[in-house]
Amino acid sequence: MGKKKVLVVGGGGREHAIVDALSRSPQVGTIYCAPGNAGIATMAECVRIKDTDVEALLNFAKEKRIDLTVVGPEAALAAGIADRFREEGLRIFGHSREAARIETSKEFAKEIMRKYGVPTAAYRSFSDYEEAREYVLGRPFPAVLKYDGLAAGKGVVIAENAAEAEEALKDMLLDTRFGKGKVVVEDFLSGPEFSFMCFVAGDRVWPMPLAQDHKRAFDGDKGPNTGGMGAYSPLPFISDEDRQFALNHILMKTAYAMVGEGCPLQGVLYGGLMKTPSGIKVIEFNARFGDPETEVILPLFKSDIYAMFEAVASLSEPRDEPEWSDEAILGVVLASKGYPGSYDKGYGIDIEEDIDATIYHMGTASDADGKLVTSGGRVMMAVCKGETVAEARDKAAAAVAKIHCSNLFHRSDIGWQATE
Repeated sequence: MGKKKVLVVGGGGREHAIVDALSRSPQVGTIYCAPGNAGIATMAECVRIKDTDVEALLNFAKEKRIDLTVVGPEAALAAGIADRFREEGLRIFGHSREAARIETSKEFAKEIMRKYGVPTAAYRSFSDYEEAREYVLGRPFPAVLKYDGLAAGKGVVIAENAAEAEEALKDMLLDTRFGKGKVVVEDFLSGPEFSFMCFVAGDRVWPMPLAQDHKRAFDGDKGPNTGGMGAYSPLPFISDEDRQFALNHILMKTAYAMVGEGCPLQGVLYGGLMKTPSGIKVIEFNARFGDPETEVILPLFKSDIYAMFEAVASLSEPRDEPEWSDEAILGVVLASKGYPGSYDKGYGIDIEEDIDATIYHMGTASDADGKLVTSGGRVMMAVCKGETVAEARDKAAAAVAKIHCSNLFHRSDIGWQATE
């Protein structure tokens, strides 16, 4: 049999990590990525198609006789890419639009958790600004406010006082900053957060190693929430018993629930979880690989990732049970100054040749002279392995020092919960 042709949909660090993992598969020959980025272009053929242009992606997959499509971003799943590909008999790794509601609708996810007894914070939903305002102001702060829909990782506000709450509710319900929708108001939970991703094919669940993301922009967990400034694994503060509870009572229970609701999962289920004083609870679900967690999890995958993706896409068992490295791994994100607010693009990036790290590109491009330049908020991520998280952190710090750009910043304390 000939080598497989794979299409990866997306153009960020997560997709770069997926492409990198696929490049290690003995089954894979040609990899396409739509739209890709400057880093991905060194490993795959980038195709200028937007990740939400479902019909163009479908036509491309047919024309190139793609064996398997792997979807990265949630926006593509929400656009129904998996539904269309399956209608046309094409194999695709990614949930249906209905199943993706576990991420695209906060209210739907909460209803599923309440119905099936998955532990999470108590909540109420509102579409009217005055009703939401009255409810929030009548309760203790901080208040957790979530826009009921996709908001590119920025639709969650933890309001510390009435002024912050009112501003967030106006954004979400009056100014329709993210579109017209509802707001879910949750009880505030405290404790360390962590990410638990699983491959899911209907009622079959294969867990991945745990990771922790760092959402705040600056050291000491200060500043605005971002899409993630770094991640690492393993997590010393999560015991084997904690992990088993989360697997059995959260991830697997949710997979079974989605089968019961007639919209089975067929891709990645991401649990954003918190270890609270009263046990592990769900903060949020995502319907795809997390970013930047994927960049530190997929490098640990020792088996054939194509076989894993294909098994999920065809609702079957992989030939071999997936194997994972037990190495420590840590990645530091370099972001454009000003991110997650407004930022400038087009700054040159120089990477020293002797850098000892895997560099995943998140928001890069090539200028007219072929020089690497910034083109996004999060620009790249330096990922290093070690025997301990501390060793991986030190290697990543050394690597970041060899990336030169006048308009980038990064956190220097990624992994602090595992190293202090």
